[in-house]
Amino acid sequence: MTPVINLSRRDVVAGGTVTGLVLGFRIGFRTLPVAAADTPASAIFVPNVYLIVDDTGLVTIVAHRSEMGTGIKTGLPMVLADELGADWSRVRIIQARGDPKYGDQNTDGSRSTRQFYQPMREAGASARQMLEVAAAHVWHVNANDCQARNHTVVHVPTGRQLSFGDAARVASTLEIAPLDHMELRFRPASEWRYVGKPLPIIDLGPITRGKAIYGIDATLPGMKYASVERCPVYGGKALHFDATDALTVPGVEQVVEIAATPIPSGFYPLGGVAVIANNTWSAQQGRQKLKITWDLGPNAGHDSTAYRARLEATARQPGRVVRNQGDVDAVLAAAERHVSADYFVPYYAHAPMEVPNALAHFADGKCEIWTPTQFPQSARMTAAQVLGLPVEDVTVNVTLLGGAFGRKAKSDYVAEAALLSRRIGAPVKVTWTREDDIQHDYYHAICAQHLEAGLDAEGHTSAWLHRTVFPAIEATFQPDVTYGSSGELQQGVTDLPYAIANVRCENGPAANHVRIGWYRSVYNIPHAFAVCSFTDELAHAAGKDPLDYLRELLGEPRKLDFTAMQVDYPNYGASLDAYPVDTARLRGVLDLVARNSGWGNRLPPRHGRGIAVHRSFLSYAAAVVQVAVSGAGELTIPRVDIGLDCGLVVNPDRVRAQLEGAVIMGISNALYSNISIKQGRIEQSNFSDYLVARTDITPETHVHIVESSAPPGGVGEPGVPPIAPAICNAIFAATGTRIRTLPIDPVQLKAT
Repeated sequence: MTPVINLSRRDVVAGGTVTGLVLGFRIGFRTLPVAAADTPASAIFVPNVYLIVDDTGLVTIVAHRSEMGTGIKTGLPMVLADELGADWSRVRIIQARGDPKYGDQNTDGSRSTRQFYQPMREAGASARQMLEVAAAHVWHVNANDCQARNHTVVHVPTGRQLSFGDAARVASTLEIAPLDHMELRFRPASEWRYVGKPLPIIDLGPITRGKAIYGIDATLPGMKYASVERCPVYGGKALHFDATDALTVPGVEQVVEIAATPIPSGFYPLGGVAVIANNTWSAQQGRQKLKITWDLGPNAGHDSTAYRARLEATARQPGRVVRNQGDVDAVLAAAERHVSADYFVPYYAHAPMEVPNALAHFADGKCEIWTPTQFPQSARMTAAQVLGLPVEDVTVNVTLLGGAFGRKAKSDYVAEAALLSRRIGAPVKVTWTREDDIQHDYYHAICAQHLEAGLDAEGHTSAWLHRTVFPAIEATFQPDVTYGSSGELQQGVTDLPYAIANVRCENGPAANHVRIGWYRSVYNIPHAFAVCSFTDELAHAAGKDPLDYLRELLGEPRKLDFTAMQVDYPNYGASLDAYPVDTARLRGVLDLVARNSGWGNRLPPRHGRGIAVHRSFLSYAAAVVQVAVSGAGELTIPRVDIGLDCGLVVNPDRVRAQLEGAVIMGISNALYSNISIKQGRIEQSNFSDYLVARTDITPETHVHIVESSAPPGGVGEPGVPPIAPAICNAIFAATGTRIRTLPIDPVQLKAT
C-alpha cells in the first residue's frame, strides 16, 4: 500500500516534520525563489529549496550536506530522484552554500541520511504530484490518473505522455489547490529504481580524472597565500616577533599578526603570525625565518605521560554515577570470581589527507569564502563573528573535502583566511602544513577506564562496574568543564546492552589541556575498546567461547528502557521509539558476522580470531578479526569480517566503502596512531612519527550488510569501534597475551 502523509498549512510553514527543515513550499503552488547564485538561469520550476527543473526537463538537485567520501552528495539526491520519478541520467547535482534555508548542514555524527531521508522523500513526492497536477491540467483529466515515471508524466488510461520539461513549464504558471489539502503519496519499495541499489558517486569521474575541485584547488585572480606560525602550546600567544629575515624571502610581501583567542577557544583562531606571499612555497619559507617570543600560557607544563597516570588513578576511584541498577558492591564482594582490568586509549589526530585550508575574499564590507567544510553554516557564523559582520554578509561555498573525520566541522582555519583577507585587502588562501594539522588539531580525547565484574559459580556475569575518565569536548568551548556530557557517556557506557542485574557506571573528572573535538566514532572508540575487550576477558574467566558468552550477555531480545533505569540517554538526538537500543539487532549482526567469518574453525598456531559487537549512531556493528603473530612479535591481519545493521540502506556501494575504510581506521587506532605531549608541545609532526595503517597491513575485508526496512541509521562511524577490541581479542586467542593499552606495543607480542 502506498504510504500517505497529510501536510497541514502549519506543517508547510514550519517546513516539514524533522530537523528544522524548510522545504520552501508556498500556498497556491507558486514557487519560491532560491538564491540567485544557486539557481540556474534556465530554472522555471523550483518547488522547494532542493529541486529545480528547467524547460528542457533537466532536474537539478541541491546537495546540502558536504561530500568527503561518504557519498552523501549522491545518496540524498537518489532518494529525491526516486520519489520524483526522474531519469538519473538527466539529473544534475549542485552543492549548496552555507544557508539555514536548507535545514541542518552539519555533516557529522552519521546523521545525514537519518535526518534527511524522509524530507528528501517529501521534497520528491510533493514535486512529483505537482507535475502530475500540471499534466492533468493540460489534458483536462483527473490528476489521480496521472503518474510521473522515468522523466515523463503518463496519463495511465490513455498512455498519453508529457515530458518533465513541458510539465514543469505548466506547473510554474498554475495556481493549484493549497498544499494543506494535498496528501503526499510515496512510492512503495517495489517501485524504487535507485534507493537500495549501488550507484557510483556523481563525482567519481572528475575525481578519477584529477578534475575534481577540492578546497586546496580553489583560486581567485590576484589572491595571496598565507602560512601561519602558531604558538606550540595551546593557550599561548606571541609576545613579540621579528619579521626582518622573513621579508627577505623572494615572494614574501607582508607579515601580519593574528590575535590569540583566550581559551577555551572554541572554533576561533589560535592566533599567531602569518606570512603573506605571492605563492605558498614562499609563504612557508618566510615563516621558517620568523623570530617569535612566545608566552606559552597555562598549558606549558602539560605532559601526556603524567596526565595518563592521573587519569588512571582517577578511574580507580569512585566517580559521578551515571547509571546504577541493583547492588554492585555487595554482589562483587560475594561473587565466586572477581575480574578487573584497566584500559587506556591515547590522544588521536584526525590527519585527513587534505589539510585544513580556506580561500577568503573580503571586499565592500562582505566576505566570500571557498573551503572544504563539514559545517558550512558554522563556518559562515564564525567568519561573521570574527569580522564583526552580519551573517548575511558572509557567503561560504563548499568544495569537495579530501577527508575530514570531524576535523573540518571546526572552522578556525576559515576564520583565519577571513581575517587576513580583510587585513590586507585582497583574496587570501590559508593552507596548513601537515605539521600544523597534527600539532594544532582538535584531538580525540585520551581516556582511562577501570572495569570490574563478578562471576557466579556457572560463570554468568552477576555484577558490572565501569569507570571512565576523559577530557570532555565541551571543555573546548566552555571553562571549568571536567565531566563528560550525557551525549559523550551514551557512547558505550550508559547504553551497556547486557542482561546483567547489577550495573554501575561512573565518570571521573579530568581537566583539559588541548583542544578536544569530534573524531570519527568519538567516545565509542575508547568505550567499545574497553567493554568489548572486557567481555572477552570474562568469557575466558568463565571458560566459555567468546561468541557464546556475548550471546549469553545479550540475553533475551529486548529494548533498553532508559526511563526505568533513570538514565539520561540522548540517543544521538533521535527518538527512542523510532530508534530503540534493540538487543535482537545486536544479536543479529553478531551472528551474521560470526557465521560468515568461519568462527570456530581451527587455525594454525599463533593465529587467532577475535570478536566484538557494538551499537553506535543508531546502528549495530560487529567484527571478527583474524590475526597471525610471529614468534618475533610481527603482527599480520589476514582477514576481517565486518557486519552492519544500519536499517534501510540507500546506496550499498557507499556503505560497503565506508566499512572498508572503518576497518583501516580501526587498525590505525589499534596498532599505530598516538599523540604524545611534552611541556605542552605535541611531539608528533608528520606521518613519519604519527603513524597510520599502510598497504602491507591491509587485510582481506569481507563486508556483510543486514537487509532491513528499519529507519536508516548511521554508517560512517559505527564500523570503527569494534575493530580495535576484535584485534586485541584475536591477539589473546593467538598468543595468550592480553592487550589493554593502545596503540599495541609490539614487544608484548613476542613469544616468551
